[in-house]
Amino acid sequence: MRKTYKVGLIGLGGIAKGAHMSAYGRMKNVELAAICDIVPSKIEAFKQRYQLPDDFPAFTDYHDLLNMEGLDYVDICTPNYLHSIIAVDALNKGLNVFTEKPDAVSVAEVTRMKEAAEKSGKVLMAMRNNRHRNTAKFLKKYIADGNMGDIYCGRCGWIRRRGIPGKGGWFTTKEQSGGGPLIDLGVHMIDLAIWLMGNPTPIAVTGCAYTKFADSEVSDSVHSSFGEKKADGVFDVEDLAMGFIRFDNGACLQIEFSWASNIKQEENFVELRGTKSGAKISNLGGLEIFSESYGQLTNIIPLADDMKGIPQHEANLRHFLDVLDGAEPDFVPVQGVNMIKILEAMYQSAKLGHEIKL
Repeated sequence: MRKTYKVGLIGLGGIAKGAHMSAYGRMKNVELAAICDIVPSKIEAFKQRYQLPDDFPAFTDYHDLLNMEGLDYVDICTPNYLHSIIAVDALNKGLNVFTEKPDAVSVAEVTRMKEAAEKSGKVLMAMRNNRHRNTAKFLKKYIADGNMGDIYCGRCGWIRRRGIPGKGGWFTTKEQSGGGPLIDLGVHMIDLAIWLMGNPTPIAVTGCAYTKFADSEVSDSVHSSFGEKKADGVFDVEDLAMGFIRFDNGACLQIEFSWASNIKQEENFVELRGTKSGAKISNLGGLEIFSESYGQLTNIIPLADDMKGIPQHEANLRHFLDVLDGAEPDFVPVQGVNMIKILEAMYQSAKLGHEIKL
């Protein structure tokens, strides 16, 4: 019989309720053992929503949760700047860690996470739910079988017309978020692209960042409802970032991420080009493969539906528990370090106006 793992959930906001708790409700090998949030009213509302008893272990200070006996891991769903801080403290306490993305808001912090995981011998994983899309899993196998040949370039992005989350709150406050759409959305599609490309090591980054819609109140995206808005809050992050990544194997990747820009419609996508075929995954068109056969160009459309099967966040959490049971992880901390190196270099390049070597 598989072990049942006891989890302490830290941060009780939208992602915890909308993705993590819905997943845990369907998973048989995990038990919610404790909760934590700095806002007492959120704790009470959470208890009522999930019908937890009055004496259920609940804390406003995560250190108290880490000191509990019997926990197997913590699940971190806080604002970005706390991910690495809590993760390091948890690893140092001998607990396994699963954290929402981004792994950290600086290279120094994500390096501390990796080192703490290595020293403790515990499992550290960050959310990479897009790897668990049905289209992505199909394409990963297609590439592994050599059907795309040498993947030498690509582009990826998540672009919105008007979809600024939690305007004035922590999402748009650099001290807490680390940045705007580049760090919010970029982790998703950059990771998916690099993972499909075989995880080459980034060696140089060039980027630009802009803030043009801080005063706009127009919205056309469901994602603008994320977070907690503050009418008199801070907006000191970008609303669009574009850039270019070079890798150690000679490949390159164009990137674009926006919360707001004058485009036709919202889209998230990864497009890769290989010597045998190319491919594109998009929320608008699913998975398409572009190749040639018998002297003719061919388009292949696999019937892989990202809306069917286990939801992506749940699949990622299930994989984490499989790793605790001994399975091979599809994510290792060095990939998190490389991701934050890219993001930090993008912001530095945008500020200084030249390429940053990693």
